[in-house]
Amino acid sequence: MSMNPAKRILLPAFAVAMAIVVVWCAVTTQGFFTLENARAILASMIFVGMVSVGMTLIMVSGAFVSMALATTATISAMIFMASLSLGLPAAIVLTILAGALTGALQGLAIGGWNANPIIVTIAAAAVLEGVAVAFSHGATINPVGTSYQVLNGRLLGLPVGLYALAALALLAEAVFRFTRLGPMIYLMGDSRVAARSAGLPVGWIGTAVFAIAGGTAALAGIFMASFNHSASLLLSRGTLGYDAIAAVLIGGAAIGGGRGSVLNTMVGVAIIAVVSDLVLLRGFTTGEQIFLKGLVMVIFAVGVHLRQERAL
Repeated sequence: MSMNPAKRILLPAFAVAMAIVVVWCAVTTQGFFTLENARAILASMIFVGMVSVGMTLIMVSGAFVSMALATTATISAMIFMASLSLGLPAAIVLTILAGALTGALQGLAIGGWNANPIIVTIAAAAVLEGVAVAFSHGATINPVGTSYQVLNGRLLGLPVGLYALAALALLAEAVFRFTRLGPMIYLMGDSRVAARSAGLPVGWIGTAVFAIAGGTAALAGIFMASFNHSASLLLSRGTLGYDAIAAVLIGGAAIGGGRGSVLNTMVGVAIIAVVSDLVLLRGFTTGEQIFLKGLVMVIFAVGVHLRQERAL
């Protein structure tokens, strides 16, 4: 499909305009070009990046997005803090298994019964939050001991969580490229009917995708809890879930499924981290930060859409 002349002109103009705006903001923002700020940007990628890995798998599989991953991360943070009395390794394993299980149950409904993913994940988020309130009575959960603080450490000047994110992204990309599950996810996202006709176990693929996404959200929750030295439902009051969706879209994944890459999503995560850092350094209020981040993300998403349209 050829692209009309107006869009051919619009795309390069858009790229140049965005580059000028970003460079101008960076140059005129005091404290942006410092080593400490670069470290802060990298550290801010950890939570959004881990949730974005799972969100990429979900979007590529054709299940659009999950509205429950941010809540899963928050509940996982609470589980992690509460289970630290069992020891750090056991708490990590237990938390990731719990996140994977909650994801798998949603995936079973979506992949096996063809339920609407938006409705299922919104309902799941509400149920998870309700269960968390029932067990915690809305209180903050504090850790037993200080073993979790190893997760707040640094290697070669960078946070441990950043290495964990890099390993997670590479592992997820390897699943896409080098396992039997990867092509099946792409085919299911491209056409669920064709996937069923080809004899693919659509229900189990959907369950596996959401289980992995739940596990990656749980890992984000573990690092969120460690960073905050406690966990409560207030952890999910930010824009974690929306930032993850935006990162996947900026990374070029198709909202309808069948196209996307975890490594490209990490580029989207980096862009969101830079934009967030710039609006914070320039002293915008919280409301202005959310508005500007949303505006920039829409512009990037439109630019990516135009680029993909030209490539077709």
